[in-house]
Amino acid sequence: MIANIDLLVVMLVMAVATFLTRALPFMFLSRASGHPLLNYLGDYLPPILMVLLVVYSFKNADVVSENFLPELVGLFATMLLHLLWRQPLVSIIGGTVLYMSLVQTEILTLVL
Repeated sequence: MIANIDLLVVMLVMAVATFLTRALPFMFLSRASGHPLLNYLGDYLPPILMVLLVVYSFKNADVVSENFLPELVGLFATMLLHLLWRQPLVSIIGGTVLYMSLVQTEILTLVL
């Protein structure tokens, strides 16, 4: 059995490693903050990653089945919320809540 002091040492090492992996890029890249490559990545990387996540989440979706309808409604709700308010957290939470409520209640199967 691992002693309590061993657990504390492991947790401390993990905390320091996590902090360093988050802080070191900011410390080393502070001089290059106006570099065109970093500006380019800051502008285009977030939308590319969002598209990648959407494609990944729909890769196994059966488009011709009725089970695809809640996913499609959730996707369009997320897009609409983002176009209206431009708040990523509102869009993600709103689309997820709508999707989960449609899946859990199966309301779309009752309507169709």
